[in-house]
Amino acid sequence: MERRDRKLDQAAHAAWLYYIAGNTQEEIAAKLNLSRQAAQRLVALAVSEKLIKFRLDHPLSDCIALAELLRDKFDLSLCEVVPTDAGSGEALNGIGVCAATHLESYLVNKTPSIIAFSSGRTLRAVVEQIPSMHQPQHKIVSIIGNMSQYGRAGRHEVVIHLADRVGSQVYPVPTPVVATSVEERELLQTQRSFLTVKTLAEQAKSTFIGIGQVAWNGPLHQDGFINDQEVTELMELGAIGEIAGWAYDQQGVLLQEGTNTRVASVPLEQPAQRLIVGVAGSAKKAEAILAALRGKLITGLITDEAAAQVILAKR
Repeated sequence: MERRDRKLDQAAHAAWLYYIAGNTQEEIAAKLNLSRQAAQRLVALAVSEKLIKFRLDHPLSDCIALAELLRDKFDLSLCEVVPTDAGSGEALNGIGVCAATHLESYLVNKTPSIIAFSSGRTLRAVVEQIPSMHQPQHKIVSIIGNMSQYGRAGRHEVVIHLADRVGSQVYPVPTPVVATSVEERELLQTQRSFLTVKTLAEQAKSTFIGIGQVAWNGPLHQDGFINDQEVTELMELGAIGEIAGWAYDQQGVLLQEGTNTRVASVPLEQPAQRLIVGVAGSAKKAEAILAALRGKLITGLITDEAAAQVILAKR
């Protein structure tokens, strides 16, 4: 009995060093004068003996309840809500990890799949969570170009970055986000390379898209895809959000004017007939996310508590 008590004391010490003090197993082994394997076994013993108790500042039960409310209210095929960091008001990492889990389930499958993406900071965070692998059977397809009409490249390209990590075939959109004229957009969208990408995107098993607010220094404006005059015009037309450059109003209806007449991205379905997963969070994006839900531009959502609470408070 005394030997067991000493073992539990040592296990508790190892667990404290690991979970509370943040030591690695190598550091624990050095501090307790043990081998790395012995330190690992002690931590495992502490867990099995229920010496460790966890407390979450953001209970997952609250997130699950919010997700189910959103799923029911908007008839979503997929809905996940992650905790918002109370300090920063952001949940980019949490959303990234959650979305990456769903994305990885497609990538590890040996059956060839087509997976489509827009671009943006949140989706780049998703890609950063994907481990390196070799899956040449898949096709990674973009639904949006990655340059301004003046040739400036966007900072948050997704498909090439993801394809580099997983070894899949990649199909970027060979156009700017917004063309300089309607005539240029029509010409660009008749090119064989664009038509190939469009056809693949329409066959995608799942499409992961970012959602941006249309505002001064919003994603499209900040990245130089639209200029000061164009963002002002969109706001005057009632635009509240955008997906892959396509602006829409408070009810989620795609605009028929403004830069939408020159967007060279793959056209959006409305209502969406496939799995289109919006990956976006934060209270400042809640109006844009809500509008996309109202307009049935998305059929799935991965978001955070802050956005979910604002969306559900609206009537």
